[in-house]
Amino acid sequence: MPEQIRDRAWIAARIPHQGSMCLLDAVVAWDAASVRCTATSHTHADNPLRAQGRLAAVCGIEYAAQAMAVHGALLAEAEPECGAPQRPRTGYLASVRKLVVQAERLDDIAAPLEVAAERLSGEGATVLYAFVVSAAGRTLLSGRAAVILDAAALGDDAG
Repeated sequence: MPEQIRDRAWIAARIPHQGSMCLLDAVVAWDAASVRCTATSHTHADNPLRAQGRLAAVCGIEYAAQAMAVHGALLAEAEPECGAPQRPRTGYLASVRKLVVQAERLDDIAAPLEVAAERLSGEGATVLYAFVVSAAGRTLLSGRAAVILDAAALGDDAG
């Protein structure tokens, strides 16, 4: 799969987050195992994740989750079924582990965020990613996230 740059419009068309809640600006690199995105929305006064005028560093988890969703969309488009791109599967963040937060806030970081996610494993309805959110070479937070794919369908099967 080639490394290609995708812009905010491409991202917004493929993830459920719209308007100011679409936090990522671009995909700058990707392959079958990973994705790297950039974002400047952490500096925007109208960022919907701000509380009391501040954007806590733990909000970087949402940036990472959106990068994971973008990675799923890239993979779906790269693996056509019967000649047509597959529709990305809906995913829900199920857990975050090994979270290391090395900054208090994101809104006071002037540099663009770099959001990297690496798919560590995935079978069937679950995917595990490692993620790092950084700016200007400084790691702001990192961890692992489990994503449940097609959770609504799983509930239908249980009944």
